[in-house]
Amino acid sequence: MSALSAHAQQATQPAGKQPDQSKKTDQEKATPAGATLLDKILVLSRTGETAIESLASASHVDQEQLDRRMATTPNEMLFGVPGVAAQADARRVSTSINIRGLQDFGRVAVIVDGARQNFQRSDHGTQSTFYIDPELVKSVDVIRGPVANTYGSGAIGGVVFFDTKDAQDFLKPDESWAGSVTGRYESNGKGWTSSASGAYRVSENWEVLGNIVYRDYDNYKDGDGDTVNGTGFDVLSGLLKTTIRPTENSELKLGWVGSSDGWDETSGGVPVNDIDLKSNTFTARYNITDEDKSWLDLHINTSYNKTNLGLTSLVPQNRFDPVSGLPVVLPAGSQSTFDVGTAGIDIWNTSRFETGGIAHELSYGGDWVGDNVKTGGAAGGDSFYTPSGKRNVSGAYVQDKLTWDWLEVIAGLRYDSYILKNDTHDISGDRLSPRVTVGVSPFESAGLAGLQFYGTYAEGYRSPSITETLISGNHPAGVSFPFLPNPNLRPETGKTTEFGVNYKQNDIFEAGDALRLKAAYFNNDVDDYIDGVTLSPFAPGSGCPFGPGIPICFQYQNFAKARINGFELEGVYDAAWGYAGLSASITNGHTVSYKGVEADLATIPSSQVTAQLGLRFLEDKLTVGGEVQYNGKPKGNAVATDYTLVNAFASYQATDDLKVDFRADNLFDVKYANPLNGGTTVAVYEPGITLKLAATMRFGG
Repeated sequence: MSALSAHAQQATQPAGKQPDQSKKTDQEKATPAGATLLDKILVLSRTGETAIESLASASHVDQEQLDRRMATTPNEMLFGVPGVAAQADARRVSTSINIRGLQDFGRVAVIVDGARQNFQRSDHGTQSTFYIDPELVKSVDVIRGPVANTYGSGAIGGVVFFDTKDAQDFLKPDESWAGSVTGRYESNGKGWTSSASGAYRVSENWEVLGNIVYRDYDNYKDGDGDTVNGTGFDVLSGLLKTTIRPTENSELKLGWVGSSDGWDETSGGVPVNDIDLKSNTFTARYNITDEDKSWLDLHINTSYNKTNLGLTSLVPQNRFDPVSGLPVVLPAGSQSTFDVGTAGIDIWNTSRFETGGIAHELSYGGDWVGDNVKTGGAAGGDSFYTPSGKRNVSGAYVQDKLTWDWLEVIAGLRYDSYILKNDTHDISGDRLSPRVTVGVSPFESAGLAGLQFYGTYAEGYRSPSITETLISGNHPAGVSFPFLPNPNLRPETGKTTEFGVNYKQNDIFEAGDALRLKAAYFNNDVDDYIDGVTLSPFAPGSGCPFGPGIPICFQYQNFAKARINGFELEGVYDAAWGYAGLSASITNGHTVSYKGVEADLATIPSSQVTAQLGLRFLEDKLTVGGEVQYNGKPKGNAVATDYTLVNAFASYQATDDLKVDFRADNLFDVKYANPLNGGTTVAVYEPGITLKLAATMRFGG
């Protein structure tokens, strides 16, 4: 969950501005606890608000919390964030993010430094995956629901934004260079992580950073002590970034994030495929803000992400020809390739002005994302079921945030359009999506002045993906049956109503303490929801051809809607002695056919309650604490069970340049599986007890 930061500053300044330390009062100097992570400015915000100020379900995870998490995978970075779950199967390096029961095919926009991550590979498990090493990440922002539609088309579930590290995160003000090395050992899987970073200040307005990370992990053991085959991997990741400030009010960031991963896929506990993956993301982000020109807060982001996945069969495999459906033998050494390139541009400006005593923050902009998918390989290989093709998605929007005394109103309108095509199909569509939010702060008394209520109605638009529309061929193994393309798929429209409360209060029990609370109830109707269905050749009008050896067909089709509702809570209390946090999320959902038939939605995650406590000692050099998370079985999930995880952690800043971290995950060695993996062909149990020990040495001059 988004816990607390020991020395987080009250984030009342615009993004990029730092408070004047010389103006701190004696009381502020004597109370190091400061504010919570909910007071941190959201990196992806168009108007520079913090999570606690946002009239939306938003969370922020900062560097200190990420260090405490000692994450090996993106899943661990998001531990306890309400409404958010991650699915990874055995392929721990590849992750699919679920927000409020929605995932895959762009329903959740995953963004790394402004670059959309749209890699997709057809499989029984996760469909849309991304690759980022946690060691390269500085912070994570999450916005849940289609209120996030200013951040790109299709995000009817929400947005997760990973912001990578900068040179300034390593350089002290008086240094021209700095370096950092980290070594870490994990007991479960006997895994090693090595990381090295170097930062250099070329001039007062120009810094560069390089970071390289290597991880090498064997298969881990579950809570019963059984080895889970196929979970080992080795990955080499890197980051290069430069920050240039051409003028006092402008900044240009150029970056590259890349990884080279490898792992084995298993069947029946035996490795059958060797996976080699290379992912490269290139970004350029420019912004110019002039305090003397309130109409100017311009941002221009361009990006290109290319993911190449190569699959080599390790053993001969009995398959079916994708065209004829006849049995074939896929010999050892056969290859399949999946190449997905995603280009994007995102431009927006925020103008600030007043009319009749009402403050306006008017944001307007546009974005474009283009996917180019190329797959190939031997007949019977996996690549035939991820179709090649191109999809272009673009949009433009205008949104005004109006503030008057106790009243805040946000009104926005977004236009989306898409074009999807291959050699035989050319499909397009467009739509307008509105958003209206009203927030009130009705109280002025000391104890209630920080209480704010809000209500939102927002819509989002997701175009069908290339795979959902164009998948074809015959099922490769087990039983041969055809996949049917569906060029008549309609786009999904998410319509969300949300009611929430924000509360912030300082100096409650002692000087300098802070309480922050966010809670929300939401109801999301996704019209024309797209999901895979099994068709019978004997059903009239099914479109499934009747013939020898064709028991069923598979096709992506529209449902009348998916109905999802739930409740989320995120609360934190911070004081000089330590902090306590609590988060919770309950999500329910089902699909409704056009005939009114209801069915459980397989992507509903566990209901969760996460509590954590941290204590500070030795003038805040030592922090120790623990986490307890209860996970409740989703309704209708046949393989899921309730389970509770207990974790412990300790962090010791031995000197200014030496830090030691320890963490114990799953202390009671619970055997459990992610309920989102219930639809996969093989149950994948998560790691049992895992001990982590790391040391980080910093140097500079």
